[in-house]
Formats: sequence, C-alpha cells, structure tokens
Amino acid sequence: MESKSHLSASSNRISDMQTDVSSAIKPKSNFQIDGSSTPMESKGQAPTSIDRMSATETDGYSVIERNSTTQTDGESPIRMKPNGKSPAPSTIALKHTGKIVPSSAMQMKTGGKAVGSSVIATKPHGKAAVVSGNDVEVMGFDEVTLGPHEAELRFRLIHFWEARNPHTKTLIGEEMLLIDEQGNVIKGFIPASRVQTYLRKMTSGTVYRLNKFFGSRNKAQYRVADHNVTVTFSWNTDLTPLQNSPVLFPEDRFRFHDHEEFEANCDLGGDLYDYVGHMRLINGQAMTEHLIIDESDIAEKRHLVVHVQTHGGPVMKLYLWDQAAAAFCQKFRSYGSTPRVLLVTTVNPKRIGGTLALTSMTSSRVFMDIDVQPTRDYLIWLGSNSGVADEVIADVVTKPETVTLGELFSYIKQETAKVAWFECTATIDDVFHGYPWYYLSCGGCNTKATKGPTSLVCPNEKCAKSEVVGVPQYLTKISVYDKSEQAVFVLLGDAGRELTGKHASELVARYFEVISNIFIHQLSLCSHTSALLECQFNEDVGADQTVPVPQTLIDTIGQTHKFVVKVSKHNLTGKTQTITVTKVLPEPAPQNAIEDPADERIRKASGSLESQEAKRAKSG
Repeated sequence: MESKSHLSASSNRISDMQTDVSSAIKPKSNFQIDGSSTPMESKGQAPTSIDRMSATETDGYSVIERNSTTQTDGESPIRMKPNGKSPAPSTIALKHTGKIVPSSAMQMKTGGKAVGSSVIATKPHGKAAVVSGNDVEVMGFDEVTLGPHEAELRFRLIHFWEARNPHTKTLIGEEMLLIDEQGNVIKGFIPASRVQTYLRKMTSGTVYRLNKFFGSRNKAQYRVADHNVTVTFSWNTDLTPLQNSPVLFPEDRFRFHDHEEFEANCDLGGDLYDYVGHMRLINGQAMTEHLIIDESDIAEKRHLVVHVQTHGGPVMKLYLWDQAAAAFCQKFRSYGSTPRVLLVTTVNPKRIGGTLALTSMTSSRVFMDIDVQPTRDYLIWLGSNSGVADEVIADVVTKPETVTLGELFSYIKQETAKVAWFECTATIDDVFHGYPWYYLSCGGCNTKATKGPTSLVCPNEKCAKSEVVGVPQYLTKISVYDKSEQAVFVLLGDAGRELTGKHASELVARYFEVISNIFIHQLSLCSHTSALLECQFNEDVGADQTVPVPQTLIDTIGQTHKFVVKVSKHNLTGKTQTITVTKVLPEPAPQNAIEDPADERIRKASGSLESQEAKRAKSG
C-alpha cells in the first residue's frame, strides 16, 4: 500500500510539472495564416470555416484558388511534451511570415515563433526544402530538375488523358496536368507499362503525395505547361491521396492567348494555350435562347465547328474533336438555356481554308458560362458589353491575303516562304482532258480509297471503316490566267462543287445512267443471240471505266472567279507547280437587285428536277 502511495504522489508531481511548462510557454500573441487577421483556433472552441473560390491574375495566367478563412475568439495555448515536441503530429507549421508550410509537427522557439518539428533544410543552391518528421523532403515544382528524385511532391491532379501513337493508336502512356500549393503547373507522365498500376488511384481534382520519381525533359512540341521538366513515374514511385491536407492547393491554372498571339504561333506546333470567348455560331446555327444541336450528327462526324469571338476581336473557327466534342454536347445539354461563353484548354492554332482556326487536342477540356472563374468573369463582361459583342457579323472571319498569280509564284520562290493560303482572281482558260477529273473517296473521311482484294478500302488509319463504297470527289485540273501570269489549278473536293454547282457523284451517276440507257436500246435492236454477241458497244463499262470530262465542267471555260488557293509543301520544294484550290468564292449578289417572279419559279422548278434526277441516280 505504501508503494502505491509513492507512485501516485510521483505521478501527480509529473503532471504538475507538465502543467507548469505548458503555462510558461503559452504564446503571447495570436498566429495568423496567410496574413489574415483571424486568430488561431482556441482549445475547446469550434471554428467557423468560410470556403470560397477566388481567381488571381499572375504573369498573364489565371489561377483558380480555394481559400479558407477560419474565425475564432480567444487565444490558443500550444501544449508541449517534456521533450519539447508538440503532441499533434499533423499540426500546421507557421512561419513568422504568416505563410503555411507543410510539417509533421510544431515546435516553439524561445522567441515564441513556430517552425517545423524537423528543421527547414537548406539546399546547396540556397533554396529551402521542407522536411517531414519521417525525413522525407517535400519539393515544390519550381525545384524539380532533370534526373531521379527521392523527394516527395504534393499536388492537385487537374486533368489526365491518354497519349497514343497517332498512326498505330498504340498506348504510349497517361499524361497529366499537376498544380502545387504555389500555383506552379507541371506535366506528369506514366509510361504505358505502369498505367494500370496508378490509373485506378487517380481522380481529377484530388490532392496527392508522390514519392520517388524521375525528372525527364519536357517535349518541345505541343507543351501544356511552361515547366521544362516532366514528372515521370518510375519503377518505385508511390502515389497516395493526401488526406486532411492543411495546405490549400489551387483548383486550376489557365494560360490564355488572344487572336494576335494565336496568329503569331499558327502552324508552329509550339505550346498549347487556352481560349475563352463567346460563341456566335454552332455548326452554322445562330445563337438563340433555346438552341438545339444535332448530337447524333456530331457523334457521327466526330467533330463540330463553333464560331467564337473574344471581346471585340476577329471571329475564329474552333474545331472540337472526339472527346472535346462529346464534352461540349454534355455541357451544352446541362444548361437550361443556351450558354454563351466557351473556354477550351490547350488548343492548336492552324490555318484551315486560308483562315486562322483553333483545333482541340486530346488534352483539351471544355468549360461554359459559370463552370470556372474565367468564364464567370467573361459572362459578366458580356452582359455589360452586349452591344460591342454584336458589332462583328458571326460569319465574317479573317480573310486570306489577296494576290495576283505573279505575286503568288514570287512568294513560292522566297526562301522564308511557308505553307499559306491566298485569294486570287483568275479566268478559266481550259479543263484538262486525258486525266481523271475525279477520284473515289471513303464516304467517312474523304480519303482516296484504294483497291482491296474484294472491295475498296480506306487507307486512313484514323477512319473506322475498313471496307467502303467509293464516293466520287472532284480532282480536276484547270488552266487559268490573269493579267500577270498563267497557272494550273487543281479543284479538290467541295471546290469543284462550288464552281459547277454539282456534286461529282451526281455527274458520274448521270454519265452511267446515259450509257446504260444507250446500251439497253442497243440490245433491243439485236434480235438474235449471234447478233447480240456482235454488239461490241461499250464493253468496258464498269467501275474502272474512265468517265470523260462532263459538259458542266467544260461550260466553266471563260468564267472568272475568286479562288482560295493553298501553297503546299510540294510547291515550296519544287515537286509540283500545280496550285490546289480549296474554295471557290461565290460572286456577291448585286445590291438592290429585284428577282423576276418568273425567274424564281424557273429556278425552283429546275432545282426540283435536278434533285429528282440525283435521287434516281443514287437509287439506280
């Protein structure tokens, strides 16, 4: 009994000593987080957390952050163990600057300031790296260099997507966009052999800790982040969610370009920047209050075209492909009324049909009206500047430069010349005979079909159709001239239809329909079998027969038109002088012209007859 009494007394004395030590080191002032005037949480008092989103502009970028303000009353004494360490292993460490740094414990200096339980390690280059209680270095993205690293990264996973070989479709790996607590963004990469190991752990928007990785060189083309290094998962990489993180990680970060910057970087294959603006047309449809888009048609074609405009700048075409097109339809459908603002990340500026256009990539994401802070900001601007936004006509886009044929050939001879589109006016002098004026294309992608063992096949590896029914498309050579020079143009695809007003398939079908009728008439004149065998008319009628140049094309000789032409790599290397026509511009309608009612009736009747003939040709 006496022994137990001594033990109890000794225990009470130790408890009293702990209380005295704890009281002696009680801080005299409140610590502040990120410069806030809110004191630390007091013991036994429940804080009031106010979670809000904010957007900050840093060096031309938009950083989406989630800020948390904690409101309490009173001071918070920090109780220390006899060994001088904090009993709370996951407490936030506070520096005298008021910034949050990750730490596994809190330790008080004699000056009353809090630092990490294990010291702030200083690297040889002078930068400070936070070290946890388990002696694991926590590295910021700005410190990541080439080579292997044993350090720990902490970040929010913004987005991830598959990287595949564009020709074979073989999976190369999984690419990611990561953001650390300072708002720095870096690209991550998981090789194909390790994708399944980590993919099931990954969710966009989640905060992770990553130990052991390799810093590989970021690719020069189509970069999605400014950092020159990519965080590559190695054989011993460990990825786990960071639970109850005391550090607040930004939600996202955007890199925006305007029209002039996209124009300057067009067709260079450089960094992929983000676009935000308002929509003017969706697949040719004007923006109305309750616009309905044809999702089945978009799914079949695997893309859609949106005319977009930023503030009062030029209108551009934005092509959304595959996942981006599907995401657009899903977002569009989720809004009750028609959304107006569109933000698409990592777009590629290209020149299509002579004008600047933006195309989505596999890394692209789609946001609308109130999805993220930049779209909300733009929507506010749009509401206050609706008059300015409506000044530019939606179907007017940046036009290619107008040149003469002489100036066109002078450009091709320049050493600094590159692939470009021009507009020129020329008169058709002749249509080439002795050459096929059309080709058979795949009905899905318009690629020239080739002969297979039993049928036509599409050589385009991106096309899902292995066997196709050939669709005739224009491939017509014409001789043209203007006051300065002569040239040979080739009408490709829709350019031929824009010139003649007829589809190539319609002209080919009409030819074979005429041949068939003549052949049937010839057979009716042969009354005997022997006579029938002597009928040698058109023995070679079939798929391989060369269809002569139709009269519709010959009738264009002598006409003057505006052509949009492409200077290709073959022109620049001297392999060919033939210029490709991508578009034939329609003649502007005369102002105040009044159409004769009789002419209108004739035009409608003619259009009806032509439509019926086309239907008969297809069905026959």
